Amino acid sequence: MRLYVYVLEAKDLPVKDSYVKLKVGKHKSKTRISRNTLQPVWNEEFVFSVHDTDEELLVSVFHHFEEPSVFNGSGNLVGRVWISVWSVAAEKNQTLPPTWFSLEKPKAGKFINKDCGKILLTISLHGKGYETSTDHLLCAHSNINIEESKERENPCVPCQDVCSSKASNRKMVEGKNLMKTIASRLEKIFNKNEEAARNDDSLDLLSSLSDYEECMEEQPSNCSFEEAIEMMQSRDNGQDKMPEDLQGGILLDQIYIISSYDLTSFLFSPNSQFRKDLAELQGTTDVQEGPWVWKSEDTSCLTRVVSYTKAATKLVKSVKATEEQTYIRADGREFAVMVSVSTPEVPYGSTFKVELLYKIMPGAELSSGEESSHLVVSWGINFLQNTMMRGMIEGGVRQGLKESFDQFADLLAQNFKTLDTNYLADKDNVLATLQTEHQSDWQLATEYFWNLTVVSAIFMVLYVLVHILLSEPSKLQGLEFNGLDLPDSLGELITCGILVIQLERVYYMISHFVQARLQRGSDHGVKAQGDGWVLTIALIEGLNLALLDSVELSDPYVVFTCNGKTKTSSVKLQTRDPRWNEILEFDAMEEPPSVLDVEVFDFEGPFDHATSLGHAEINFVRHTSSELADIWVPLEGKLSQSSQSKLHLRVFLDNNKGVETIREYLSKMEKEVGKKLNLRSPHKNSTFQKLFILPPEEFLINDFACSLKRKMPLQGRLFISARIVGFYANLFGHKTKFFLLLEDIEDIQVIPPCLASMGSPSLVIVMRKGRGLDATHYAKSQDEEGRLKFYFQSFVSFNVATRTIMALWRTRTLTPVQKTQIAEEQEDQDEWSIMLEDAGPILDVEDAKMSKVYSAELPINIESLMKMFDGGKLEHKIMEKSGCLNYATTTWEPVKPDVFERRLSYKFNRNVSVFGGEVTCTQQKLPIPDSIGWTVNEFMTLHGVPFGDRFHVHFRFQIEKSDLADGACKCDAYIGVTWLKSTKFQQRITRNITDTFTHRLKEIFEVVEREILFTTHRDSSI
Repeated sequence: MRLYVYVLEAKDLPVKDSYVKLKVGKHKSKTRISRNTLQPVWNEEFVFSVHDTDEELLVSVFHHFEEPSVFNGSGNLVGRVWISVWSVAAEKNQTLPPTWFSLEKPKAGKFINKDCGKILLTISLHGKGYETSTDHLLCAHSNINIEESKERENPCVPCQDVCSSKASNRKMVEGKNLMKTIASRLEKIFNKNEEAARNDDSLDLLSSLSDYEECMEEQPSNCSFEEAIEMMQSRDNGQDKMPEDLQGGILLDQIYIISSYDLTSFLFSPNSQFRKDLAELQGTTDVQEGPWVWKSEDTSCLTRVVSYTKAATKLVKSVKATEEQTYIRADGREFAVMVSVSTPEVPYGSTFKVELLYKIMPGAELSSGEESSHLVVSWGINFLQNTMMRGMIEGGVRQGLKESFDQFADLLAQNFKTLDTNYLADKDNVLATLQTEHQSDWQLATEYFWNLTVVSAIFMVLYVLVHILLSEPSKLQGLEFNGLDLPDSLGELITCGILVIQLERVYYMISHFVQARLQRGSDHGVKAQGDGWVLTIALIEGLNLALLDSVELSDPYVVFTCNGKTKTSSVKLQTRDPRWNEILEFDAMEEPPSVLDVEVFDFEGPFDHATSLGHAEINFVRHTSSELADIWVPLEGKLSQSSQSKLHLRVFLDNNKGVETIREYLSKMEKEVGKKLNLRSPHKNSTFQKLFILPPEEFLINDFACSLKRKMPLQGRLFISARIVGFYANLFGHKTKFFLLLEDIEDIQVIPPCLASMGSPSLVIVMRKGRGLDATHYAKSQDEEGRLKFYFQSFVSFNVATRTIMALWRTRTLTPVQKTQIAEEQEDQDEWSIMLEDAGPILDVEDAKMSKVYSAELPINIESLMKMFDGGKLEHKIMEKSGCLNYATTTWEPVKPDVFERRLSYKFNRNVSVFGGEVTCTQQKLPIPDSIGWTVNEFMTLHGVPFGDRFHVHFRFQIEKSDLADGACKCDAYIGVTWLKSTKFQQRITRNITDTFTHRLKEIFEVVEREILFTTHRDSSI
């Protein structure tokens, strides 16, 4: 019996990159990898041989990641489902219709506490009576030529070679059934050992038959290559985005003066002359190109197999290679071809496959009217097995591909003219090609009002006026009187109603037109002001914008938002494909922007709530300047996705002061960080940009050695720039790299050292919900709200790293209004700090809000307790026990009558403060008026801790004689925090200081009480 399994799609998966493994007995197979989607669609068919209905089908969904770990290979189990063969046999016609199966959570791994999603499967079992069902199955596919002479060479033959009849198909099936029957009889005849051997042989035989049948069931393309591409274009639903470049890097990034459709035909059409010329240039021989065929019954995935013999090099002899080329996107404008290359004859060739991704996209429109296409070729390695030679393999592949694609680019440049990407990225050249349409209001009014509604209304008004002129005055009847003429029949009443409705509709259109023209888009053509980072947007056109009403077209306009500032385009009336040709510029910004938010609205009036037609987000970090110079942005949202709406933009980000802007930014950040920030060398900046594939305007600020904490600490390096925090590690060839946008960070936490962190404090970065998903694999945990948490530890300079990241993060997250408020507060507080300096080191403690944090009756006299303030052995002993290092004091000196002052300095150990900051204090003591006792005021400054320059801590100790017993005293302690500069974390820091010192003062006075009582008891016993 044969078990046909159709893996259709999945939904609600917790990961984006996934694939499916299937297993029946000893037979295994798997689908292709579906990338960048939580709702993957595979549409692949598999065939397994089964001998008993007691067997089970195991379907497992795995998460694929580019950098396999040492223990987990290249995938983590997401979920699985078991399906018994007998349950399929019990179905009608032994076929299980498309059914959603819920995936079971794995018992171990990172997905044990997550909803694993569902998978859609169709399963069919064919045994006795197989001929009837098989005929139907074969008819559902294309006809198959089974001539024995061609069957071994290429079982997947094109349609033009198909000439065999259904009878020959039936004979083939009967012959295979006979072979399987003989194999099953042999298993029952021979003894146990022989039976096992026969069983293995028969399984191998049936496995080969299954592989053959799987190939036979790939539907060959019964049309030409051009027609097949058109079929893919018609089946494209527009939801799949262009795949991202592979992790290995870019081999070719060039623009050619040829349409994208013609370029893909030139490169991948059957018997391409370019491929022949390239093979001759590279010395490749024995080239055999298979036909383009459909994978299974899905006409959205076109594939073919190409085999050849690569020429020998100095290091490697000539080897055979096989390429599987698959179109994963073809919508008529954009094309993506994934190529998987296997070379089993090279050393360790069975452990990896080389992947190439060809992306062909429309280029910029040239002033001459010619079309251009943008070709990007990236590469990666899919390791099938773990190997210690990983680094060597990657280096060899990289070198070989570089040489090969240098020849590829040279040959392609001989066939088509190339366009310099610097020309496209030049703002003046691109904007010069924009021909802004200047239409008068009369022309726009003519286009807007030339419709059936207005014409019919005008016709009816004229018709009624002519009727009035031709008619004689009617006699008064009914309830009429002079000046009031009422309809005399039901027909007249209906006519009046229709006329009123038509006139109301025309009035609405006129008012709508006037309002739209008043909102012309005052931002168009306004030049940017100031020096710094200038963002220029050329809004070209829209395509297939959504409709809110099936009857009326929308009146779209676009709102751009960047760093809290907005720019608005003009309103285009009654169109789905508006053309703006407008240029919008944002005023200069101090730091480079990370994200541009784009939203399209339907204009309803100046006071009506605008309805969104779609939105998008452009990430400047993930796009190069050449990509932004001419980009089609797909809109998101329910309406826009169903309509496949797009906007055509040209975006330019310029620094009009060059290096000076970066220097000014660094000098501003130095005040926040508290450390000198130097501009890195061009070489180091370039290396940083290539490492994380960043645009050229990204500049490195600092980098720190640290480790990423997951299941096991991974030692690497943390890179910090104005817009990102990136981590990179290379452990025995296993590379780990990712970066997080500072604007996507919700919170940054510091965890004190513990045993789990090997005595090192940890820095925790908490992402906003739905952000940082491309780095999910590297996060240590995810909270209940779906926020990812990344843990970093083992910093050499933890304090500097923390201050730098927090300062940059605060700068990115504050809105312009908040920055203005802080600047105003800063000016006021600078004046206040000057006043403080003039007034002296000690503030009047009544000016600070003091809170009582400790109060106790101590069984010791005042003189004994005051010894902890005299600088003697007792004070040093107590302070050392409470975690103070290098404790030093000066002697009490009179500053005023009955007022004495001294200074202290010490350093907290790591148990008290993870920063180990230094402390300087000024103390004053004075007697309590009208009482027996002392008041001690302490003014503390913390150094080397985050925000330590923004606040001071005040203590007040009141020690007086107790009324409860002789030889006892009462001690009250107060604490307050005075802020010199405001900060976002002011409340949190105040609460932390109060809680910490409340607990600390209680411990100190308990130690004082024990030490004094012990000393008194010892002296009395002597």
